[in-house]
Amino acid sequence: QVQLVESGGGLVQAGGSLRLSCAASGFIFSLRSMAWYRQAPGKQRELVAAITSGVNTNYADSVKGRFTISRDGAKNTVYLQMNSLKPEDTAVYFCNTEIGVRSYWGQGTQVTVSS
Repeated sequence: QVQLVESGGGLVQAGGSLRLSCAASGFIFSLRSMAWYRQAPGKQRELVAAITSGVNTNYADSVKGRFTISRDGAKNTVYLQMNSLKPEDTAVYFCNTEIGVRSYWGQGTQVTVSS
């Protein structure tokens, strides 16, 4: 079955960096677009970044120039490199893929940025 397992979250000071990883299994990774979403307390889940199978990318305006999404087909893993982190980046970050009409999510990883 489809599994997405995130890792790499933690507590970091403003201006710092983190790299999130999402290990994927149960589907042909190379054929699927992948995305990172985040959800802050009391807010709706929002798209942070996405990458197609052809490695085209798009980003939320709030993270452009600071975050980079990438993928490694040999490891079936998608990454989110987050630099120049701000307190408003604090959220649970989720990995996502869509196969047919179904949307699959990981369990999430907490990112907390202190000021």
